[in-house]
Amino acid sequence: MKGLVCFLLLFVFVVLQKVNGGLHEHEINLQLSSEDRRQNPPQTDTLRDEASADSKQHSDLGFPNIHEAVRDLTATVTEQKDNIRALETRLREQQTFILEELKKKTDETLSQVEELRKENRDREIAFSASLMESGSGYIGPFPTEITLTYKNVITNIGNAYNPTTGFFTAPLKGAYIFRISVYGHSGTPATTEIVKNKQLVVLAHADQPAVAINSSNGVVLLLEVGDVVYVRLQPDRRIYDNQNNHNTFSGYLLFPLK
Repeated sequence: MKGLVCFLLLFVFVVLQKVNGGLHEHEINLQLSSEDRRQNPPQTDTLRDEASADSKQHSDLGFPNIHEAVRDLTATVTEQKDNIRALETRLREQQTFILEELKKKTDETLSQVEELRKENRDREIAFSASLMESGSGYIGPFPTEITLTYKNVITNIGNAYNPTTGFFTAPLKGAYIFRISVYGHSGTPATTEIVKNKQLVVLAHADQPAVAINSSNGVVLLLEVGDVVYVRLQPDRRIYDNQNNHNTFSGYLLFPLK
């Protein structure tokens, strides 16, 4: 009996030691767990904190303001489009202005050219004629001088020469050049002269005892409007002509004078 009591007391003591030791160990474990949580936060909280930090960083970088960025970009594009349209409008206006100015200049140039052409047409004065329109034969001799009419008109620019009268009438004041050629046969001298307003200026004379005879002469005359130039055959002179146009009278305006 005494031994049983001792066994029970020993058992109780061991149990109490176990209980006390367990409680002490549990407290130690709780303290260690609390310290570990302070030093090493749970993984879930850490990830949450990191996500929150990233979100804040992204917010600071402006990524959440994408709509505002799009609005700014749209406004910029619209402004650029407006600028382009304005530039296109100015370009069209400048093109229109340039074309109008070019047309004006072209019209002015064409008008000036037409005036020059008209002026030149007025100054285009030239003629050339021979004695006979057809056939062949002698003219002369006559007891007095006669005015020769060169009926075969080769050129008559400006119509200043009259083949009916043989007169050239100056349409403009200016310097004119005239030439005559004379042809005949031996036995009778061939002499013609250029006359201005009934005044002899120069003559062409040919005379020899045998074969054909010929001569020529020319002169520059200063004429007023209406002055008359023609050719006369001197008295007792004879000339010959045919389809070869040996006897000619020609002239042209060298330059006009004011």
